[in-house]
This record gives sequence, C-alpha cells and structure tokens, in this order.
Amino acid sequence: MNLFKRLKKRYPDSFTYLPATHLNPQDRLIARLFLTWLPRGLTPNRVTLFRIVATPFVFFLILQEYYLIGFFAFLIVAFTDALDGTMARTRNQITRFGMLFDPLADKLLVGSVIFILIFRFLNYWLGLAIVGMELIFVTAAIISNFSLKQTKMANVWGKIKMILQVAGVSIILLSIPLGSPFLIEVSAHIFQVSLGFAVISLIRHGI
Repeated sequence: MNLFKRLKKRYPDSFTYLPATHLNPQDRLIARLFLTWLPRGLTPNRVTLFRIVATPFVFFLILQEYYLIGFFAFLIVAFTDALDGTMARTRNQITRFGMLFDPLADKLLVGSVIFILIFRFLNYWLGLAIVGMELIFVTAAIISNFSLKQTKMANVWGKIKMILQVAGVSIILLSIPLGSPFLIEVSAHIFQVSLGFAVISLIRHGI
C-alpha cells in the first residue's frame, strides 16, 4: 500500500475523511452482516483498489468463456461496491478519492464485462449505447474533478443503473450454462431500462 502513502502525501485533501451526511437503507444491514467481520484497518479506498485490481481477472474468465466461474467472481467483486460505500458512510471514512474512483471502478468492472457479453449475445446497438453512456460518465467525472475541481458523489439514479447492470450481467452469465434464450432476452430488457436511469443520472448531475 505504498501507493496510498505516496498519494496521501501528495494529495492530502483527497484522503481527508469526511463525515457521512446520510445512511442508505441497506447500510445498517450490510454493516451488521459483513463489516463486523472485517478489520478496522481495512479502509473503503483499499476495497475500491481491490475491485480495480480484480477486474482484469473477472474479464479474463469471461473472455475465456468460463461463464459459471465468472458469474461467481463477478458477483463477489461487484459486491465490494456496496461494501466500500457502506464502510465509508457508517465509519465516516468518505474521501474525495473514493468519491471519484469508486464509481470509476464500478464502470471499469461492469463496462468491461458488458463489452464482452452484449456484443456476443445481445444487440450490437444496445452494446454501443451502454458502452458509450459509460464513457460519457467517465469523461464527465474526469472533467468535473480536474477542470472544475468538483468531485460529485454518485446519485441514487446512478446506483439504480449500476444495480440493473449487475443484474443484467449476472442473468446473462447464468443463462449461458443453462442454455436459456429467455434469460438472455430478460437481460436485454434490463439493460434497456438501465439506459433510462443512466440518462436521468446524467441530467441530475447537471450534464
């Protein structure tokens, strides 16, 4: 974790802990079920870093068509999104670094897997729309942080979009070993709905 030490030294404001202004309905449940088993020294930023590092392994499994193993690996890594968010809010460990890189880590994980699965199993234009929308989110976040010096937290619409995308990916990964075209069709509709929430999220962010 020498990388974090160097970053903290160079950008101390980005790693200053900020108090949580609210808790989500699921935060107390996740904290009670999972955070009690995790050491206090494990910070939300380190969980976010784990998601970034683990994403290429998930991508490789799915690229090599290990869909069932990829399904479980994807769910575990995707769950760390809920874990680091709950940890940050319940332990008052919110940082500007986390506010920027947590959603970017989500987009790296979900976007890379969607890139493979949608172009293999779903409509080509749907894949382009989803990947394009994620690129808009990433570009907007980078411009906001480095040009406007603003770091915006993910809004509820963006979180719903993320949940729908995770659900869509999971259903596709299950449908392949089960040989179920119906589940693939269900996932396509879920991705279409997620695009609507993506547009709302962008509008709510003022983009």
